[in-house]
Amino acid sequence: MHTGSPHARAPLAVLALVAAVAALLLGGAGPASAHSGLTGSDPADGSVLASPPPHVTLTFTETVGLSADSVRVLSPDNERVNPRPAHHADGRGNTGRVELADGLAQGTYTVAWRVVSADGHPISGAFVFSVGRPSETAAEVPDTAAGDTAAGRLHGVFRHVAYSGLALLAGAAAFVLLCWPGAGALRPVRRLLAAGWAALAVSTTALLLLRGPYETGGPLTAALDPALLGQTLTGRAGGALVVRFLLLGATAVLLLRLARRAGDPDGRAEEWCPGRRVHWTAAGLAAGLALTWAAAEHAAAGIQVPLAVPASVLHLLAMGVWLGGLATLAAVLGGRGAGGPAVPARAVGRFSTLAFAAVAVLVGTGLYQSWRQVGSWEALTTTSFGRILLVKTAAVVLMLWAASFSRRLAARVLDPAGTAGTAGATGADTGAGRVREPALAVAGTAAAGPGPAPGAPSAGAKAGPPAPGGAEGQRRRLRRTVAAEAALGVLVLTATTVLTGTQPGRAAVRSAEAAAARGPQVRVVTVPFDTGAAGHRGTVQITLSPGRVGENSVEAVVFTEDGGLAAVPEIRLNLTQTDLDIGPIDAKLTDRKGYWAAYDLRLPVPGEWNAAVTVRTGDIDQATVRAPVPVTGRPK
Repeated sequence: MHTGSPHARAPLAVLALVAAVAALLLGGAGPASAHSGLTGSDPADGSVLASPPPHVTLTFTETVGLSADSVRVLSPDNERVNPRPAHHADGRGNTGRVELADGLAQGTYTVAWRVVSADGHPISGAFVFSVGRPSETAAEVPDTAAGDTAAGRLHGVFRHVAYSGLALLAGAAAFVLLCWPGAGALRPVRRLLAAGWAALAVSTTALLLLRGPYETGGPLTAALDPALLGQTLTGRAGGALVVRFLLLGATAVLLLRLARRAGDPDGRAEEWCPGRRVHWTAAGLAAGLALTWAAAEHAAAGIQVPLAVPASVLHLLAMGVWLGGLATLAAVLGGRGAGGPAVPARAVGRFSTLAFAAVAVLVGTGLYQSWRQVGSWEALTTTSFGRILLVKTAAVVLMLWAASFSRRLAARVLDPAGTAGTAGATGADTGAGRVREPALAVAGTAAAGPGPAPGAPSAGAKAGPPAPGGAEGQRRRLRRTVAAEAALGVLVLTATTVLTGTQPGRAAVRSAEAAAARGPQVRVVTVPFDTGAAGHRGTVQITLSPGRVGENSVEAVVFTEDGGLAAVPEIRLNLTQTDLDIGPIDAKLTDRKGYWAAYDLRLPVPGEWNAAVTVRTGDIDQATVRAPVPVTGRPK
């Protein structure tokens, strides 16, 4: 039964390939906000509890991935007191919970946590809580950022190598397939294709091995741990890397087949023309490779994921076509020796058009991604993501400025005598049935043959003014501007790599707002007092921790007029919520030999409380002073 021509079936096969890759990478993905942040914990940071809690629960802004050591609770003696690994509390993906051992002693406990955001990047932190009363602690926690480990730094290097490999592979392939098929027989172009493929293959292998220690913060030797590698393969990022491996295998098969078709390595075989099936297959493989990034990083988390993922794919492909195509053009312009093949001027013109289209796609998708990930104008200057994005934007603007020179020079090379539109300018040879296009001839060979040079005006055509420096000067300037664009492209690639590992501005602002909502961990109020007796004046300092609804600890210290500590026979503290007519609540401070304290003061509602502090300095000398104390609600 006839099912349609191969040309008609090729687009459907490509769509099926991309859909299969998307299903593998995006299956089960839920809504999230790129780069998670801690919004709260139970017990709260800095809280003092009357009795040991049964467990510790952390809440984040988005779904997070947990490992065996994602949450560690350490005693004052630096002993781990959570016997089992962390799990999601009540099935909520944005939480992490660990059960604690029974019979915890009094003192300060440290909670160290490290989880993986939905966009594949690890985040970490630590906080403390106390049982009974605070104490000194010997607990040790990492003092570096989540990604600032040997494995994390190497992971960042190979991510840059992977982006560079994608740009070289996609750009060189696009140049061959869309601009100059004959370039596929040139050694410089083949080397670029091989270098791009090899960079992707090596970086993918390294990223797969480094993923485990990168997520867990382990040493480099953990990269060879089979259990950790197995855990990586079951995650979204590991699955994306495996799919990338499979696509690279298919790409290698296609490149080898095309290399045999293109001719001998010296490029002297007759120029070949790839068919539509080759174009569609290459497009499908390129889209699939780009999707392995989009489905595992920022685009797969946050708002509008169904729109963000294809936008990210287009952005990556446009980046590769532009930057990799520039590298290919620079290679063919600068790598021709005497007697080598001429570069058709039409190839330069086609790439100029292709680069313009790629830049248009980059601008459109870049604006959308910037809005989605930055969120506000203020975040451009107040967040790391926004500042790096400004650097990348400046580099792209400089590239466009250099590209404008390249485009004008390319136009002069295409029509050096200003004869566009004439018969001689097109070089039409109706007898041969073929268009002979002007070429960027090797220096010294343009005038070697008899007759007019390619692109010369026909008889009777009015020649335009000669280009400054002659044709060879134009070619040299074109090579320099293309090289400048390629150099700026390296800066753009570097900024892109750093951006993908940086918390987006929208998520950073949200994390900051969540931290502000939790409020400060300690409320300190200092009030002067004067009992009226000589030498019985000073200040009393009240410290309320954590200053939230629920259980709090409170400590009171008296200082003399000259700032020294003073021992007093009694301090009383009462708190009243005037607006709601609650209180007074007696804190029931007790003498702790040098200061007065209570570790079980419960405040029922948030708002501004009025603290009344009575300081007795003698048998009958005392003073009562008042001060407002803000109390926040429980973190959500």
